[in-house]
Amino acid sequence: MWESESGSVAGRDYDSEILSSNIHGVKTNGFELKDHSWYVASDIPSDLLIQVGDYTFYLHKYPLLSRSGRMNRIIYDSKEGDVNRIEMNDIPGGPDAFELAAKFCYGIAVDLTATNISGLRCAAEYLEMTEDLEEGNLVFKTEAFLSYVVLSSWRDSILVLKGCEHLSPWAENLQIVRRCSESIAWKACANPRGIKWAYTGKPISHMSSPKWNEIKQESNPSRNHQVPSDWWFEDVSMLRIDHFVRVITAIKVKGMRFELIGAAIMQYGVKCLPGLTKDGKEDEINNPRDGYSSSWKGGLHMIISGNKEEPQNVEIKEQRMMVESLISIIPPQKDGVSCSFLLRLLRIANMLKVAPALITELEKRVGMQLEQANLVDLLIPSFHKSETLYDVDLVQRVLEHFLVQEQTDQLASPSRQPFTDKHGFEPTPRDTVTNAKIRVARLVDSYLTEVSRDRNLSLAKFQVIAEALPESARTCDDGLYRAVDSYLKAHPTLSEHERKRLCRVMDCQKLSIDACMHAAQNERLPLRIVFQVLFSEQIKISNAIANNTIKESTESSYHQPMITPRKALLEGTPQSFQEGWSTAKKDINTLKFDLESMKAKYLELQTDMENLQRQFDKTSKQKQTSAWSSGWKKLGSKLSKMTTENQEIGPHQESNTHVDQIRKAPRRWRNSIS
Repeated sequence: MWESESGSVAGRDYDSEILSSNIHGVKTNGFELKDHSWYVASDIPSDLLIQVGDYTFYLHKYPLLSRSGRMNRIIYDSKEGDVNRIEMNDIPGGPDAFELAAKFCYGIAVDLTATNISGLRCAAEYLEMTEDLEEGNLVFKTEAFLSYVVLSSWRDSILVLKGCEHLSPWAENLQIVRRCSESIAWKACANPRGIKWAYTGKPISHMSSPKWNEIKQESNPSRNHQVPSDWWFEDVSMLRIDHFVRVITAIKVKGMRFELIGAAIMQYGVKCLPGLTKDGKEDEINNPRDGYSSSWKGGLHMIISGNKEEPQNVEIKEQRMMVESLISIIPPQKDGVSCSFLLRLLRIANMLKVAPALITELEKRVGMQLEQANLVDLLIPSFHKSETLYDVDLVQRVLEHFLVQEQTDQLASPSRQPFTDKHGFEPTPRDTVTNAKIRVARLVDSYLTEVSRDRNLSLAKFQVIAEALPESARTCDDGLYRAVDSYLKAHPTLSEHERKRLCRVMDCQKLSIDACMHAAQNERLPLRIVFQVLFSEQIKISNAIANNTIKESTESSYHQPMITPRKALLEGTPQSFQEGWSTAKKDINTLKFDLESMKAKYLELQTDMENLQRQFDKTSKQKQTSAWSSGWKKLGSKLSKMTTENQEIGPHQESNTHVDQIRKAPRRWRNSIS
């Protein structure tokens, strides 16, 4: 009898093909199990003992010789003559598969299902139960079941592929893995509207491991509910990593969208590697969940692991293979997987000492979409021998890859903006790159603020990361100032020269008012930097006042607002301000009057001085001392008169009188006071 758990062979009659075989002279009612020993229920005593693992089979030679070529060679080609005991510990499928094969040799009905067909097919090949010995032998029967029943069913293909995990390399050599992977890929790439087979369809949070016997059979799920595009994620995530790689590779060849492939990879990684979850602890890497990486003794592995010098346990090696395989199948497109997933995968790859070439490839992938990262995922500990707590060199390399990608995008961006009918002009790739640089600059400033608390972080590494991005990436340097201040606080022993070097990474003119106020009172900053901050703030205030004045004058010229009457302005002014303004106005008027009087007397004195000079020039040749004496007497009387008047002006004119006395010195006078 041939049966499939999914009911995919309903209506087909395979019973006659097994039950019609003859008994070969040995009548039996079945097999009996007693303490790890199988006995044939027959009147004829057994003449052959076969040991398979921990189980012992007491059988008869003739039924096995009639259908197994391997048994013929062992028994007839043996040099010992009569062989009564055979050990078959290397048979694929183990005791369970050999039990089914032995029952088939005795003509007992065998139920072929998706769970036992893979092991039985490999055991039939191992025992050489081919058509050369008898028509309709076990190899033919199992091959037909695989081709016509299993490969036509989604669920049976998944079950068979999962059953091949313990059958390497037999399942690979018999093309069972390849055929099941192709079948799964074809069905996964089918239109969701046309799906007519059952699938798990449960989110990862609701189901930790599959229970295939509890799956509800649905002849046409699309009739009951709409099938999502990611319906196959959960079922495929049950596979072992090497089989998962085969399925994803086949799906890529079929042309599925890279977003769906990346989402399937992320779900598989989160499910099989607990360290990939945001809340997962790093210690859980050494304790993987059962059913995903245990008992993996071979199979497909895409990448050869590096660093095999240190002896490590099997779990670490299996997890390293899993991480390397996941990296090798990530879609090459930019947004194939999220940046957070890449960074968490990079964290685990560093911890497991994955091959350096794969780590470099992963760092490039992170650099391609660094603007999508967050600070928590970027804080990757330094697992190797390093002085710093966090892997600062890794972040530096990621930044370099980001800048290279940014330059490539700028060169590839078109010179004109694309036109759309609905929204007019769309942003060019150049604008997108600029926005990406701004987001990365904020991320780097936050990262530097965190890592600057590490006292082992050198000033050179801090500067390299802070100066990696161009100046245009930061419109405001408040985040950089916060990182610098944090570094100064954690490194109080820096010299004055080192502090100046550190502060050069920020631009004082890009600081906000709050940052400038904090910097002006920050004793950790060098005095020169404080002066620069104050000077830049003064320039900002002057520019702001000038801009506001120009803006107000422009608005008044356009809008022509009503002039507020002087009386209304006075009424709106407090009384104390009004009294002070009246007193100041009187003083100003008095000073203006005194200044006008001094100006007139100064002009008169200047005229007399010029006349005296001319008279002196005339009399110098004749040596007439009388004219000289009379002129100086006249000048002296006028100066004494001015001195008396200046004393009457008051204390507020003392400075002007002192200036006039200085100007009495014998030098050439200017022609005007202005």
